Amino acid sequence: MSASSKNITTVDCSSGLPLADLHAVLDADTPVKFEGLISGWPAVKAAKRSAEELFSYLQQFDARLPLTVYSGLQDGEPSIGYKKDFSGYTFERGTALLQQVADKLTLGQARALYVGSSLVDRWLPGFKAENDLDIGADKPTVNFWLGNETTVAAHNDSPDNVACCVSGRRVFTLFPPDQIKNLYLGPVDQTPSGRAISLVDFDRPDYTVFPNFKEAISQSVECVLQPGDAIYIPSLWWHHVRGTDRVNMLVNYWWRKTPEYKGAPDLALEHAILALRGLPEPQRRAWRAMFEHYVFNSDDAAQQHIPEGVRGILDTKNERAIRLGWLNFAKKLKS
Repeated sequence: MSASSKNITTVDCSSGLPLADLHAVLDADTPVKFEGLISGWPAVKAAKRSAEELFSYLQQFDARLPLTVYSGLQDGEPSIGYKKDFSGYTFERGTALLQQVADKLTLGQARALYVGSSLVDRWLPGFKAENDLDIGADKPTVNFWLGNETTVAAHNDSPDNVACCVSGRRVFTLFPPDQIKNLYLGPVDQTPSGRAISLVDFDRPDYTVFPNFKEAISQSVECVLQPGDAIYIPSLWWHHVRGTDRVNMLVNYWWRKTPEYKGAPDLALEHAILALRGLPEPQRRAWRAMFEHYVFNSDDAAQQHIPEGVRGILDTKNERAIRLGWLNFAKKLKS
């Protein structure tokens, strides 16, 4: 994979990185690796000493609440995804306390063990007081991820993302948003963990089944994170993530560059799939023209002939109109 991937833009943070420079990078729309960005975190320093030291450090913040844990069903199967025959997933969901997860990880086991997106403030209250990053965003969502040698298939996320490697080594393979056509995604609504994933086995890609994946590889960017490093993943960039050590911990920051009142684009996509995908082709062409006119045109053609004050939801800067539009939309869905 790496032989055909491009190198990621890298920023050396070993001597520090001014916040203004960090925030400027996070305004871009391409991935960036930050070497040593969080190397001063106490959690990273503990992890570099040993896994046991890391979990001993985390114990002081442990809220002792059950975590959602994905446990692999077969030895040597690292992927968090679908079974080959689509009869189910390669894992089972359960719950465990952090200490129970720590015990299994430090002892080592042949089966995948994975704790996905878990809110730091809920499960590790106080952790951010000593281990935090100012990304210049208002109220980002901060999660931690924990596991052994697991592989998360290529997927994307709507928010912008800074992922910080606390422990272990992680290999990211990233693709621009337009490579959706070459990644061969699975179902949109029945997913392992809430996002559609690529069905391609990146270690053994079958080009007879997935021939266009070669094009995706040619457009990919690869990044290896060591403890203390971080990566910026812009909104909707596809990313495949592989943990290579028996204990891998990641802390990530999700945020949106648009106000929350504008709603979730994912819901718009899902609604469009349900309502438009099965229409006759002439109607789909008509709806494509309307989406282009009302949604994707960057000029003001859809509203410039309408007096200000009565443009309603077409005025994307009118918070009151947008909030009212969402309320009316919710009523229509219920009717």
